[in-house]
Amino acid sequence: MRIKTTGRRNFGYGKQMDWAGKQALRESFGNGRYATVAGHTERWRQFVAWCRSEHGMRDARKVDRSTVNAYGTHLADKVTEKSMSVSYAQNLLSSVNVVLESLRGDRRIRVAPAALVGKRNHVRVEPPTGLDRQAVRQCADQLRMNGHERIASVVELARALGLRLREASMLDARAALRQASKHGAVNITAGTKGGRGHRVDRWVPVTKITIGCLVRAAKAQGTGRNLIPTELSWRQWNTRVHHVWARVRDDYNLKKLHDLRAAYACERYRTLTGSVAPVIAGRRIAGRDADRAARQTIAQELGHARSDVVAAYVGGVR
Repeated sequence: MRIKTTGRRNFGYGKQMDWAGKQALRESFGNGRYATVAGHTERWRQFVAWCRSEHGMRDARKVDRSTVNAYGTHLADKVTEKSMSVSYAQNLLSSVNVVLESLRGDRRIRVAPAALVGKRNHVRVEPPTGLDRQAVRQCADQLRMNGHERIASVVELARALGLRLREASMLDARAALRQASKHGAVNITAGTKGGRGHRVDRWVPVTKITIGCLVRAAKAQGTGRNLIPTELSWRQWNTRVHHVWARVRDDYNLKKLHDLRAAYACERYRTLTGSVAPVIAGRRIAGRDADRAARQTIAQELGHARSDVVAAYVGGVR
């Protein structure tokens, strides 16, 4: 463990506050956990930008509990204005906690995100957009016509396999196509949250529609390792995807990319139970045992360790 040099700017991790946070995270997490480090780093940058604009602060040694509390108030205002979700505000504050702990080597100024910005609702109450596969396919076709073949495939894979944006982007479509042909399922290992894909198998079943998506993705991927262009970093690609997606989604009554993942979950729920998902029906129709079993299966396919998280995709159990 590196000894913290508290007498030097940013605890000795560098002159730039955002860079220092990233280096401290890398040291704390060691090799691997790239997605985790990347996520915390991106959210930490937003805190750093706020510190500079509001306080002219460029040294993490000057950050104290009052600074973080003020940032929490700033985020709470955004939540109240409905320009930011509670869950995202909590994630931003959680990342500040993690990075400061990595920088300082202690937890003395850790805050409780829920106390500052409110508790998140883990139960989905509105059906996700993207349930209509035809609309998703038409949107993907439009993206391809606009010259965005890779982004089109990311969209299709998110819907067809229930993938996060990073997972869909980092999927080796050629290898996945071979797995699908051999096993009737694809093992999601790259870009997973918390690096779970390297420790836990996550086999997602495929259909004829999925095979078609993989064929198109493999063509878009070409000789590359995945769907991220070799000349772009993950951060640049992430920004491009969201920018392009925002320009076309409304034409097809689609919203967040994450909704496509929820649409997959709702579709799987119906396949597994024979009943529509609670978020669509307004209540649970499937029997309790069938509902419980379906949630366990969907949790595994989505890459979650707990089945209760599935309520955020398909609705509650009542």
